[in-house]
Amino acid sequence: MKAVILAGGLGTRLKPFTEIIPKPLLPIGEKAVLEVQIEALSRNGFDEIYLATNYKSDYIQNFIGNGDRYGINIIISKEKKPLGTVGPLTLLKDKLQEPFLVMNGDILTLLNFSSLYEFAISTQSLLTVSIKEFITPFQFGNIFFDGDYVTKIDEKPKIKTNILAGIYIFKPEIFELIPDDEYFGMDMLINKMLNLKIPISKYEIKEYWLDIGQIDDFQLAQLMYKEHFTSSDIL
Repeated sequence: MKAVILAGGLGTRLKPFTEIIPKPLLPIGEKAVLEVQIEALSRNGFDEIYLATNYKSDYIQNFIGNGDRYGINIIISKEKKPLGTVGPLTLLKDKLQEPFLVMNGDILTLLNFSSLYEFAISTQSLLTVSIKEFITPFQFGNIFFDGDYVTKIDEKPKIKTNILAGIYIFKPEIFELIPDDEYFGMDMLINKMLNLKIPISKYEIKEYWLDIGQIDDFQLAQLMYKEHFTSSDIL
């Protein structure tokens, strides 16, 4: 099975760390984020991984190598200009002739990737998006009323939303919808498919998941790595 890790982001929200180290190589415990992802994909049966790079591409290539030490094949793809989150895939479409996984390079998760893959190939859609329930406490009390009289108060309710979790399964026919050598984001692809009434399937992540997008997330990742990623029962 093949996977693409999107490792070309600037990591602006993680400065000053990313001024020196590209975001996918930031250390989590004794490993880089990218290493944790590669090892998880390998455990789940993925044997060929493409790293879509841009910012500090040479750092990533020198650090990760060709995959020998992970027991898989790793190929580096370099953008000559920013292509967004979907555009970089067009540089690899001659190599991606079967369903393949795509994930952002700043995600820490215990997702069973092979279960996601099996679900996706069983559907009739060209794209499967993973989602994660996200619960945010609201900072104010919500008040209800009828005319001039209060009927109910909900003190600091929790808001539940489902977010895109940055992990996808593509089927190769989807390349017909993606322009070559142009900036094209995941939101653009999803909206295009919805407008054309092309089905998109969803897969809910029940396992641990964290997007390492900001300094606070990076600090939390250090704690969560020790709690969730160093035990013998990792998938």
